[in-house]
Amino acid sequence: MDTKRELTMAARVLGPRDGEVAGDPGGRTDRFMIERADTDGRLTVIEHTVPPHVLAGPLHHHTREDEYSYVLEGRLGALLGDREVFAEPGDLVFKPRGQWHTFWNPGDTPTRILELITPSGLEDLFRELGTPGVEMDPATLPELAARYGCQVDFEGTAAILGRHGLQF
Repeated sequence: MDTKRELTMAARVLGPRDGEVAGDPGGRTDRFMIERADTDGRLTVIEHTVPPHVLAGPLHHHTREDEYSYVLEGRLGALLGDREVFAEPGDLVFKPRGQWHTFWNPGDTPTRILELITPSGLEDLFRELGTPGVEMDPATLPELAARYGCQVDFEGTAAILGRHGLQF
């Protein structure tokens, strides 16, 4: 369990503006809703907002967590292994550990997803990436990602950016 945060397992209602928000103003944001301390490390829930035509993160895989992306609004494109899929509001995209994946907003309006991560832990990487001065730099991101059991593929990322005309 994260020793920086006190265990907060308690029933409650989160409002639409509750939770810590990290990210780039005008860019991708992460709203941390349920975290490790809330679930004793079993589950994390984050709301990701991705601007139009933006890749949310580099092509990557993680060894510890499974991710489930529930589309709230907008449209979500995702590469899951070697398969590209597109999801609409109400769709759930499963990204299992050990599988290369990434996702993006292929539309002209913001995309909002609810990301369920089990077990907890990966939210700390998102939090670090949302810290001012920390960038998705090919020179430094592999080492940062490795601390969280992740690998990144910038060559594969460049191909996705070009194929879909996305920004990163």
